[in-house]
Amino acid sequence: MGEEYGLPDGARPLLHALPTELLERLRAVETPVGRSPHLLLQAVLSVSGGLDLQEVLRHIVEAAVVLTDARYGALGVVGAKGRLGQFLSVGLTEDQFAAIGRLPAGHGILGELIRHPAPLRLSELGAHPASHGFPPNHPVMHSFLGVPIRIRSEVFGNLYLAEKRGDEPFSDEDETLLVTLAVAAGVAIDHARLYEEARNRQEWLEANGEIVAGLLPGAAESDVLAMIVDRAARILSADVGVLALPVAGDRLRVELASGIDAEAHRGLVVPRHGSFAGAALAANRPLISEDIEHDPRIATGPPRWCQMGPAVAVPMTTGRKVRGVLLLARLRGRSPFTEPETAPLLTFAGQAALAMELSEQRAAAEQMALLKDRDRIARDLHDLAIQRLFAVGMTLQSAVRFVDHPEAYERLLRAVDDLDETIKIIRSTIFGLRNRGVRTGRQGLRARTVATLEVASRALGFMPSLHMEGLLDTDVPEELAEHVTAALGEALCNVARHAHASAADVSLVARARRLTLAVEDNGVGIAEGSRRSGLLNLARRAEGAGGGMTLCAPAHGGTRLIWTVPLPA
Repeated sequence: MGEEYGLPDGARPLLHALPTELLERLRAVETPVGRSPHLLLQAVLSVSGGLDLQEVLRHIVEAAVVLTDARYGALGVVGAKGRLGQFLSVGLTEDQFAAIGRLPAGHGILGELIRHPAPLRLSELGAHPASHGFPPNHPVMHSFLGVPIRIRSEVFGNLYLAEKRGDEPFSDEDETLLVTLAVAAGVAIDHARLYEEARNRQEWLEANGEIVAGLLPGAAESDVLAMIVDRAARILSADVGVLALPVAGDRLRVELASGIDAEAHRGLVVPRHGSFAGAALAANRPLISEDIEHDPRIATGPPRWCQMGPAVAVPMTTGRKVRGVLLLARLRGRSPFTEPETAPLLTFAGQAALAMELSEQRAAAEQMALLKDRDRIARDLHDLAIQRLFAVGMTLQSAVRFVDHPEAYERLLRAVDDLDETIKIIRSTIFGLRNRGVRTGRQGLRARTVATLEVASRALGFMPSLHMEGLLDTDVPEELAEHVTAALGEALCNVARHAHASAADVSLVARARRLTLAVEDNGVGIAEGSRRSGLLNLARRAEGAGGGMTLCAPAHGGTRLIWTVPLPA
């Protein structure tokens, strides 16, 4: 057959790969159609050689327009509830397409083919009873030809042609050619879908492997969840990926968001009832929306799905526990999500839930190990260090009465007092070790001070030196610790903004029931008449805690700030 059409050698294998039904239809078309069958064969081969589904659909419309000499062509993919889920057109410019507005949903003549999937040929499109007219800015069309595209027994979509060139109606020959092309289109779409499903399965397997590889070495929960959102969005070609987690008050908080307008979603808190993610949680199964911006299930929250169309949301569960929702969306006009392509999402979302559960278990195990270690250290300090110090103190006290030299006598008494103070410090440390395990999730003053310096170093351009002394984590109450951290941050901010310093020293000392914070820099000092609003805030904060603040200029230059407050007895 290839020799009859004079096809090049490279095209003949494609011809022999066509299904028998299609080859028989091509042979049947050769004689009755009064035009060159070479054009039909070229069109069939052009749509049969691709594997990318969107590219195949575009080739089908373009081939149909050329084959029937039509000015306009379109391919509508039938979606949920008998409506058009996707619409590709040829013949309209981008400006014309944008001026028409929203894509057709499948009403009027387009819906007639969906309701009655059989060839439909009209010489005057507007004369048909199902015609609803054209939307504003739509070009006028008279002649019309439409045929369904079937994949086995399923109607995948319809080919629509309008305005045959030369102002003639479409003929019987045009209909025969288009029906034949529709058969070839069904075969090509089926092959492309199978290839796409196989490729997606491979990508899901690789993505699952990456998630498991991330979980095994104990990666951070946030990193694993970010990987899950990114991989799911990439595999399903989504423009937005969102991960929402349950929070108190029967609400959901968007923990992660990536893609277009991600900032509009990140950190947002929405109620379960009245949100698309909440609907997926309530249904406990994947939910698909063809137009999330106008989805009736979204009844609350700020508008955040502008320009978005197809979407899918799937709950993340481990056993009976629901841990969150993974939501993906595409821009309006793109193809809707289908059940076959989103089916692996349920398993993939389960990986997200597993990541969160493993992270919680790992954190709990680490916390338990830390508490056990602190308890061991406290026990050793109590049983060993304190007992030995107490014994040494008793020995020194018993030896005092044998010392006649006044100076030696005083030294022994001071040594006994120092031992008593050391024992008090160790006992306070033991209390801190055990008490810190109760205050889980709250950093001590030492850790907060280091963190404040690390943040300030970005603005300063250098890391200040730090000296800490005393029982900062046990003797400083929580409220006062917050004041100290805020005062330190404000003092370093003043250094960064005004001092032009290259070095700074920070000292934090808890001694004799008093807490003293000192910040010294080697900068230009405080100029006469300069604004001191930041310093006033520091002074007021100290006065509010019963303390005070002093500011001086050291002899070697720069500025020294001393902020001091009393500690509770």
